Amino acid sequence: MSSLNRCDTFVVFPTDLGWMALLGSADDMVRHLTFGYPTEDEAILALQAVEFRKTLPGAEGGPLMRRLQAYASGHRDDFRDVRVDLGRQTEFRKRVYRFCRTIPYGETLTYGELATLAGSPGAARAVGRAMAANQVPLIVPCHRVKPSSGGLGGFSSPGGVIMKRRLLDLEAGSPTGAGRLG
Repeated sequence: MSSLNRCDTFVVFPTDLGWMALLGSADDMVRHLTFGYPTEDEAILALQAVEFRKTLPGAEGGPLMRRLQAYASGHRDDFRDVRVDLGRQTEFRKRVYRFCRTIPYGETLTYGELATLAGSPGAARAVGRAMAANQVPLIVPCHRVKPSSGGLGGFSSPGGVIMKRRLLDLEAGSPTGAGRLG
């Protein structure tokens, strides 16, 4: 995790997809997002952050917090306008994340298709590793990337592939995608 400074801001809040914790910089760039946790404390621990300025739950979390809450309850949002700080990622991973953000809401690509878009045909496994290391899920929608075998592949949030299926169902408008986690 990148080192935090006095300009970092933090908010933790409940959603229909569980508790989310969001870490960003004062210039409105998102650095980390965790979601799917049953408690506030677990969402905070997932960030592994020990130094931050905390906005208390229920306090004003800004427009992005409200957008994430709306998304979690089934409202369309692709978050493409949200600025992200990818930190010390390789150029390959930055390309992969940039192209992943272009996958339309409710659609999917395979790891191989995303590798080709990012200019590295044949790098499907490396794309999978990049998706597993994604520190801003939902904003970089790694849940929209699947293996060519037709399965779901992995997913690093709590609940793993069950959460991935839930997100894909939510975006497809399926009744199993909406509703409070738990």
